[in-house]
Amino acid sequence: MTGSPSSARLSTAEIIAVGTELLTPFRSDTNSLFVTARLNELGIVVRRKSIVGDDAVDLGRAVRDALDRADLLVVCGGLGPTDDDLTRETVAAVLGRALREDPSIVEHLRTRFAARKWTMPENNRRQASVPDEAVVLDNPRGTAPGLWLETGDRVVVLLPGPPRELEPMFTALAHTRLASRAAPERLYRRVLRVTGRGESHVEEMTQRVYDRWRQVDPPVGTTVLASPGLVELHLSTRAASREAALGVLDAATGELAAVLGNHLFSTDGRSLSEVVGELLQRDGFRVAVGESCTGGLVTARLVDIPGSSSYVETGVVAYSNEVKRRVLGVDPELLTTEGAVSEAVAVAMAEGARRVGATDIGIGVTGVAGPGGGSDEKPVGTVCVGVVGPGSEQEARTAQFPGDRAMIRRLATQTALDLLRRVLLRRTRERATVRGG
Repeated sequence: MTGSPSSARLSTAEIIAVGTELLTPFRSDTNSLFVTARLNELGIVVRRKSIVGDDAVDLGRAVRDALDRADLLVVCGGLGPTDDDLTRETVAAVLGRALREDPSIVEHLRTRFAARKWTMPENNRRQASVPDEAVVLDNPRGTAPGLWLETGDRVVVLLPGPPRELEPMFTALAHTRLASRAAPERLYRRVLRVTGRGESHVEEMTQRVYDRWRQVDPPVGTTVLASPGLVELHLSTRAASREAALGVLDAATGELAAVLGNHLFSTDGRSLSEVVGELLQRDGFRVAVGESCTGGLVTARLVDIPGSSSYVETGVVAYSNEVKRRVLGVDPELLTTEGAVSEAVAVAMAEGARRVGATDIGIGVTGVAGPGGGSDEKPVGTVCVGVVGPGSEQEARTAQFPGDRAMIRRLATQTALDLLRRVLLRRTRERATVRGG
């Protein structure tokens, strides 16, 4: 399976992370994320990632399978000096290459150890074993050099496992050898973010749109990802021209925005907190928050954004009814007749927060986060959110959330920020209508 250097383009890749520790709950594979990002910048699409333990048979099978599918294989880890570091030997065996000791690497290792006044252990000589026809990749941050091997039109890259060694090595490779072999097309992405609708609803609303964009030139691929309170649509296209790529992504985004309406809050990857902050800052509004079940999470999401001091005044955690009455001024009779978890109390908390902070807008959140405290009328997961202001604006919403305590609190926070966003957007539209006559 030997071969001379090729000039064939590399458009697809697979990544294998090597290490039994990555198959335990105690260590995560982060290298593949970094490698994927760098490859995508070159227009190389990662088709598959896998994790293989320190087993020569399993690793050999994974390498052979990957070379049947992808133009480029990147193997991370297993280049150390110990017996369980099997990547170098296994890949050489799969490619039918002999391993030979490189004296210059041995000398470099001895010098590195001597600089620390140490004697190099003999087992480090394993790291100087280089398969025939391989190009050695320098590793200034560690003892394990990387390797570049070609077999036919395929390329195999072996990288050390520690991220501090892998990342600069692969970055240099991306700018040199990989850049010269990458196809002229580059991969461009756009992230759209939606809240207030579940994954299946978003799919139902958008499928007919993004199905059509798969047939354009260049085509636009769509991936729908869901997390609590958030659905993301990742649009991607490959094109030789940045202008052509952005043109089709803009058109696809415009069509999706038309069907998603106000549920779409970001077309450039911004978070909900960033979008809300920009709306508040644009209009010069300041906000105060009164929270019960969320325990300060709404305020925390707002102040996560740099510069939020220009629009966040204060936050009050009013967990007990006593604090709701004494600090936020919620009417005791309202608490008795409506209950602490009610839209009326959420609005009263928002009004109280606005008064305490002397702000334009107040937000109130109250609910049953569980696992106890629910009733037949108001089961665990019941959350009420209120927004008061600007001016006489007032809106409330009741939601029933699934999940455990952490998820309920997260969804309540997302709902509070989204309700504020919708109030601000409605005010913007109303002002535009008035100006338009």
